[in-house]
Amino acid sequence: MTLKLDTLEIINDDVTNNKYGYYPHSRPLEVLLDNGIILLDKPSGPTSHELVAWTKRILGITKAGHSGTLDPGTTGLLPIGLGDATKALSILLLGPKEYYAIARIHQQKDLDQIDNVIREFTGEIYQRPPQRSSVKRSTRVRTIYEIQILECVERTILLRILCEAGTYIRKLVYDIGEILGTGATMFELRRTRVSIFSEASDRLIRLHDLVDAVETYKETKEEENIRSIIKPIEMALEGITCVAVKDSAVDALCHGAQVAIPGIVAIDKDIRKGNLVGIYTLKGEIIALGEANMNSEEIKQNDKGIAFNIKRLIMKPDTYPRGWKTKTNKNLK
Repeated sequence: MTLKLDTLEIINDDVTNNKYGYYPHSRPLEVLLDNGIILLDKPSGPTSHELVAWTKRILGITKAGHSGTLDPGTTGLLPIGLGDATKALSILLLGPKEYYAIARIHQQKDLDQIDNVIREFTGEIYQRPPQRSSVKRSTRVRTIYEIQILECVERTILLRILCEAGTYIRKLVYDIGEILGTGATMFELRRTRVSIFSEASDRLIRLHDLVDAVETYKETKEEENIRSIIKPIEMALEGITCVAVKDSAVDALCHGAQVAIPGIVAIDKDIRKGNLVGIYTLKGEIIALGEANMNSEEIKQNDKGIAFNIKRLIMKPDTYPRGWKTKTNKNLK
């Protein structure tokens, strides 16, 4: 992804200096390894933590993390952020997740009865995490957007579930069994979607695909295979409201400044106060995630003021040159 300024409203003329930073898809490989995401196809067996550790070892990096733990026996999409990209993974928790689950009803029931009970679980439900979970076992509300029976063979059913992040599918199946009065057990689960990423539209990577790509690069210095596996982290942020700032404002933001109106070049047309926003360079690099203090019209009507507060800094300081002065610097002039 590169930031498409033609989709934003230009409020201040400025251009980017190609001496600094990189367009996301043109980053050198060593920079991509600190700003990339891998859509891993998790196999059954290892833990999510083990897969992250193996990914770091294969790539020779020190920092990586995943979005949304999968149990050892669960397969499917496990997004892994590399380096500073881990700071942006929380954005994926805002989107839905899709699962395919195979469950067994403990006693024979009419399919219409099962379907009617399952329909009752659409919408907001109360759920308490299972005993073997990594979070506090307190009752919480989760939303089930869609749930349907795809296939039923005797007492075994295949379910597709589209739900809010943080939903426990095993517990959902257990609760369905309780309402049926028969009991039910999930014995196979696959995750096929995390927010904007899905098995249907994106290539999922097996661990040995990553090993092969790294070995090919070491032998030939050919980057095509490894670049097809590691994507810029900006891809995970597509769809959120965004703002682009001047090159001269970037390093100030990386050192703790907030986004002031004079530093803004372009904004989304429908920003509302309180919106989550992605703050980008003019090359389309993510600098930070922030919160809007003003709506779009207020930003356009004013020539000063703090338009966005930084909530999560992603870019390293000194990626762009300093374009601001400290009091000490001023005194030296």
